[in-house]
Amino acid sequence: MMCTRRLRMRLAVNKTEVYNMQIPTSRFLRLVLFADAATCFATGLLMSFGSTLLAQFLGMQPELLHYAGISLLPFTAFLVYMTSRERLSSAAVWTVIVLNALWTIDSFLIVATGWVTPNELGYVFVGAQALGVAMFAGLEYFALKKSVTAGIS
Repeated sequence: MMCTRRLRMRLAVNKTEVYNMQIPTSRFLRLVLFADAATCFATGLLMSFGSTLLAQFLGMQPELLHYAGISLLPFTAFLVYMTSRERLSSAAVWTVIVLNALWTIDSFLIVATGWVTPNELGYVFVGAQALGVAMFAGLEYFALKKSVTAGIS
């Protein structure tokens, strides 16, 4: 009983240590974060400054596109900042992964719930950008995992 409790406590400490540890920013992680930043910046500019024109093509509300685009710009700045660091905390990378996952889920939910009813091109746009963001979340997870194991050994 006592041995099991110690083992559980040690495993909990290891998870916390790994989550809070500073890892070297690998070239792969840096490239994935930079690519994510570049696509966020381009999409953010397109959606915020071209919202009226884009809304006509996609059958969506221009306000939604505008504010969604604006929300991408601070996230872009955070990603660019992360690419400039020699070391990152695992928590910072996990934050990016979780935010990307939430964006993906929200993108599918707004059309699935009927909150937004775009035309066919709009569905393609929402689906394509959601899948792209999901891809970045997966690549960031993979890069984090590789960086953590490289930092431990």
